[in-house]
Amino acid sequence: MESATHNRSCFSCELRPDRLLCDLPADALLAFDSIKSICTVSRGEALFHEGRPPRGIFLLCEGRAKLSVCSEHGKRLMLRVAGPGEVLGLSATMSGKPYELTAEVMDNAQVAFIKRKDLLKFLRDHREACLQVVHLLSQDLHTAFDRVRTVGLTRTRRPLLNLRLRA
Repeated sequence: MESATHNRSCFSCELRPDRLLCDLPADALLAFDSIKSICTVSRGEALFHEGRPPRGIFLLCEGRAKLSVCSEHGKRLMLRVAGPGEVLGLSATMSGKPYELTAEVMDNAQVAFIKRKDLLKFLRDHREACLQVVHLLSQDLHTAFDRVRTVGLTRTRRPLLNLRLRA
């Protein structure tokens, strides 16, 4: 990852009104701006790898990332593609457990990175942001339940294909 010389502000982001963690009150957004660093990431580069300890969260400002998991035999399954405004690595960063998947950039991208310790302090200081994180994690949990339901209750011989098509 290549660090950018400028620090793009969340205040000027076009995606801000549509994204939970981006649409914070002014004081919280100012604090959020101060703890993030913007990086330019090249196509094919991984933001993080499944099974590795979490360093922090990644907010896609521009570009897309392929989210995938790997079997113990090395077979890779793409779960979905994340787009601009999405927060990646949140559950691992919050729990302190290893990343559950790999996030690989599909296009050249602008990514905001927030270190775990900085994020945790930010959330302690800004309760409204903490509630938004709870909302994001709840959405992820509901999506996971829906996918498990689809795989477990589908009568097809290829349930993983169904899982991928719903993503």
